[in-house]
Formats: sequence, structure tokens, C-alpha cells
Amino acid sequence: MQRIGFLSFGHWGPGQGSRTRTAGDALLQAIDLSVAAEELGLDGAFFRVHHFARQQASPFPLLSAIAARTSRIEIGTGVIDMRYENPLYMAEEAAAADLISRSRLQLGVSRGSPEAARQGAAAFGHVPAPGETDADMARRHTALFRRAISGAGVAEADPRYAGGATGLLPVQPQSPGLAQRIWWGAGSRKTAVWAAEQGMNLMSSTLLTEDTGVPFHELQAEQIQLFRDAWAAAGHRHTPRVSVSRSVLPVVDEEDSRFFAGAALRDGRDQVGVIDGLTSRFGKSYVGAPDVLAEQLAGDTAVRAADTLLLTVPNQLGVEFNAKLLGNIARHVAPALGWTPASEQR
Repeated sequence: MQRIGFLSFGHWGPGQGSRTRTAGDALLQAIDLSVAAEELGLDGAFFRVHHFARQQASPFPLLSAIAARTSRIEIGTGVIDMRYENPLYMAEEAAAADLISRSRLQLGVSRGSPEAARQGAAAFGHVPAPGETDADMARRHTALFRRAISGAGVAEADPRYAGGATGLLPVQPQSPGLAQRIWWGAGSRKTAVWAAEQGMNLMSSTLLTEDTGVPFHELQAEQIQLFRDAWAAAGHRHTPRVSVSRSVLPVVDEEDSRFFAGAALRDGRDQVGVIDGLTSRFGKSYVGAPDVLAEQLAGDTAVRAADTLLLTVPNQLGVEFNAKLLGNIARHVAPALGWTPASEQR
């Protein structure tokens, strides 16, 4: 395991025990937790994007603010729902955030998951073309976004106002190298192969929208191997990256036990259910003493196959608690996976 970061869903609300009661709390605490993660030697701060919900929705202001407060960790998304995005405006925003961060942006994008609004993307002005599905539209948006950040011309120049230039103009600014730091959030083996063929890194979460009866980590490891095989067959010149997400909750004191004792009883095995009409397998949460978690994660075949592990955090418990959680993982669990903090890599 080369890199470990955290993944926050950015929940906020006035519920009982919440330490993230407003949208402002969620945003400011996200920045502070990213600073704390960098100080702990972790490698990344990633954020889920959802619309019409009390969660993070507009990632680029947040990522830029984190970039200004940190100097080393990767910052990114897991994932942006491309059904909702204007590809060219997103290309401008992404390049600007990447320049502010000095090339630390890692953007996870995908077709998206079910959202709170019935026709949310349409409310944003995005409707599939005749004969297209929502997934087709998301992939079309992604293709245009990737062309734009690669410097391709996308709008015809008007010589009167473009200094005499003709032909197609690219969006500005451009941030060299960003195109190789786009990840596709793949929910199945088939979409992982497609991502490899397109030359995008693979981001795989805690669920797959298919079930073959094998444990989740084995199915996900198969997905990763199919991705790597397809990447090699496509002949891409650079080395791809692969991330997996896990809920890892070490119990080291009474506070941890109070929050997670129920989860330890409830989440000790995979779950199978239906999401978006598809039978899906959900990975288990890892809850318990740090030495037990280290042994369990070392036996997780998908974690072993990936180069990046994203730890989902209970962000509504606040910065202090989550920094403690991440610190316990960094000190007592991650070394068993072969990971070392950034301060020891220099």
C-alpha cells in the first residue's frame, strides 16, 4: 500500500450528537481535517459530491481552500457525478484548483449514483440527447471534459477578438499533467475495463453493482485485475493507479467504544441489496482493536491489490475525533499494510 488518505461524505445537519451542524461547519472542518491529515503523514484528502442533500456539492472552492492551507497531500473527489457537470466550465475550475495546489489534484468522476432529486441533472440544464441514457450523457460529458483539460480546441476563434487567431481555442487556464490524474468510479467489472480502455485511473468504493456470491474483497480484486489487464492491452504509456475505499474504525478508548460498539456487531460481514435496480454487494466495515484490524486488512485481497486506500470518516463527529481516528490507523493499523507516513519517506 503506497498511499492512504481519507474520504469524507461531508454530511452536515442538526442531528443529535452532530458536531457539523451547518454547511459552513462542514466546509471549514473539511479544511482543518485535511491540514491534520497532512500533519499525520497521510497522503490524501478526498470528498464525495452529492446534490440536493446536506453534503458537499461544489468541490472546487473547497479543494482550492485546502490547497492553500496544505503543501503535500493529494486533494480530490470520490466522485463527481458527471451527469450534473458543464464539462468546459468544470475544466476551467479543475485547472485553476490544480494550479493553486501545484499539481496535487486527483479527480474521481463517474456516471453517478442515485440522488435525492428525481430529475436533478435536468434541473441543472443537462438532459440526455435522443437515444442516450443518463450513463451515456455522463460519459459524453467526461469525454469533453478530458479533451478540454488536455488542451484540445473546443470553440471556434473569432479573429476580431482573439488577436487574429483562427481555428479552435482551448479553455484556459491549462494545468499540464492533470489529464493523467482523472479517475473513473467504477461500480462493476465491466466499467473498470471500460475505464482502463479510456486511460483513466480506477476508483472502486465499498460497493459493486453486481454479485457473484464471492466475498466483496475477492470480487473487487477481480475487478482490479481485469482493469490492469485491459490497461496493458490498451497500450497506455503511463502507469495507472487504483484506489479502494474502506470503513476502518479502530476502538482504542471508551469514546470509540461508545460510537462504534453497535457497528462492530452490525457490520462484520458483507451485505447484499438492490441499488438503482441492480443487485449489489456492499463491503463490510472493519471495527475493533487496532491489531485485529491490521490482520483483517492485510487479508483483504482488494486492499493488497490497490496502491491507494481511502478511509471513509464519520465527518459529523468533528475534526478532533476524526484526527484521532486517522492517527490511530496511521500508527497502529497501516504499517501492517506496508505503508509508511510521508515524513519517513523522505
